[in-house]
Amino acid sequence: MQHSEKTAEVLEDLVKINNDRIEGYQKAIKQTDDGDLKILFDKMVADSKQFTTELNKQLRNLGEERERDSTMAGKIYRTWMDVKVSFGGNSRHAILASCEYGEDAAQKSYREALAQDHLPEDVRALITEQQRTLKAAHDQIRHMRDVEAVNK
Repeated sequence: MQHSEKTAEVLEDLVKINNDRIEGYQKAIKQTDDGDLKILFDKMVADSKQFTTELNKQLRNLGEERERDSTMAGKIYRTWMDVKVSFGGNSRHAILASCEYGEDAAQKSYREALAQDHLPEDVRALITEQQRTLKAAHDQIRHMRDVEAVNK
């Protein structure tokens, strides 16, 4: 497989992960009445929409189609999130714990993408920058979850 095809596969996977993230946070917005969480989750949706735009631009530069799907793991995650939150009573802690699970998956996908040695430097720089933003979001969610655990 040529490097451009491998690069396209990496980009497609990251678009799918961000699509999962968009759907997950849209679901989380519906499951909370807390205004601060809604604002935070809206920002995370906006970040992932921007990331998919940037990644799809790179795909088009490689002559590939835009990727619009989500992953099977993401669909399973969202179902799991529904079940977990329904048993957790839509508590802040349950919602934040579910979101952290999704952020962990995104981090894993970005680490795997950056482990590829065939990525062009501009693509690697884009993925690295997105991964930094996602890491900050992950850490914020984890901190908020930990605070909720202490305050239970």
